[in-house]
Amino acid sequence: MKRAILPGSTGPDGRPATLGVMGGGQLGRMFVQAAQAMGYFTAVLDADPTSPAGLIAHYHIDTGYLDEQGLAQLMQRSAAITTEFENVPAPALITLGAHRPVSPGADAVAVCQHRAAEKAQFRRAGIACAPHAVIETADALAAVDAALLPGILKTSSLGYDGKGQLRVETLAALADAWAALGRVPCVLEKRLPLAAEVSVIVARDAGGTLVHFPVQRNLHRDGILAVTEVPARGIDEATQQRALDAARAVAESMDYVGVLCVEFFVLDDGSLVANEMAPRPHNSGHYTIDACDLSQFDLQVRTTAGLPLVAPRLHSPAVMLNLLGDLWFGADGGERTPPWPQLLALPGVHLHLYGKASPRRGRKMGHLTVTAPEFGQARVVALEAAALLGLPPF
Repeated sequence: MKRAILPGSTGPDGRPATLGVMGGGQLGRMFVQAAQAMGYFTAVLDADPTSPAGLIAHYHIDTGYLDEQGLAQLMQRSAAITTEFENVPAPALITLGAHRPVSPGADAVAVCQHRAAEKAQFRRAGIACAPHAVIETADALAAVDAALLPGILKTSSLGYDGKGQLRVETLAALADAWAALGRVPCVLEKRLPLAAEVSVIVARDAGGTLVHFPVQRNLHRDGILAVTEVPARGIDEATQQRALDAARAVAESMDYVGVLCVEFFVLDDGSLVANEMAPRPHNSGHYTIDACDLSQFDLQVRTTAGLPLVAPRLHSPAVMLNLLGDLWFGADGGERTPPWPQLLALPGVHLHLYGKASPRRGRKMGHLTVTAPEFGQARVVALEAAALLGLPPF
């Protein structure tokens, strides 16, 4: 187990020890906030000069992920390094890992970057996933079993939040969809009858200690997470336990170190299949900041610094609403300000905005978490908040 980087310890320059993060988005921002709350300095590598994490870090290294000088600066500054974005190039993590503790490691990130490798990892862990076919060549396309249709064709890499995905009903439509996606390596997944979507967030340290948050029920719209409910409404205890056991098995099968989110489909017949995983904190876990005694970002700090892991506790039921840039535009297309005063007047509302310079449709601008002593109370207020925002009920 790596040597812990204790809060209050100092680096070679006499300043507080620095934790580095690859990626400057909102997940990096919340990691930086958690690390700073524990007394660490932070360094962010991101090419965007206005990145949400870079704006609040002690050091912002304004380069690309594969820039040699940027990586050298991050290594020089940081005692340990993590990532907030699964598409950070694995070679960059290999370079960093040769000189500093990096969690999660390059091998685990590389698995999560590629849908075919991810599904193979699920199988190695003994976890069921949707029937699928890997399509990398014209011959593989021609060999696809029609029983996989209707399905969803997904690019093997660089697809998230519904990007790089096309629904297909027939073999002819599949060929057209593969061409539309540029004939890049893809995975065709059979569409399954879904009753619900859930996710599990775990944290695992280098010694094998693993802790987890409660199972979360998620609602997606247009491939982007819209609502998370905790406890997971309508999901029986046996299904929740299967999801927790599966997430643990996946993390252990990769000897994973860091925070990991595994998403699952609950099918109409009650069975559970793994959908995908993210080697980082996850949008569905943002509620942990306000509803748990330790957030997913607190656990990311602990796994990065080699500090002890303790099981987080849910102290308040919660409903989280994702706030996309669409909310900043009226029906006429003109920009507007969402009704923050009315929202903040509701009981138990916690507003988190990510400091992004400009809204865009589909861009994650923030989230809103509603907590209450009872789940039903949180849900009532969350539905009221959604109505104020012009979001559909759930």
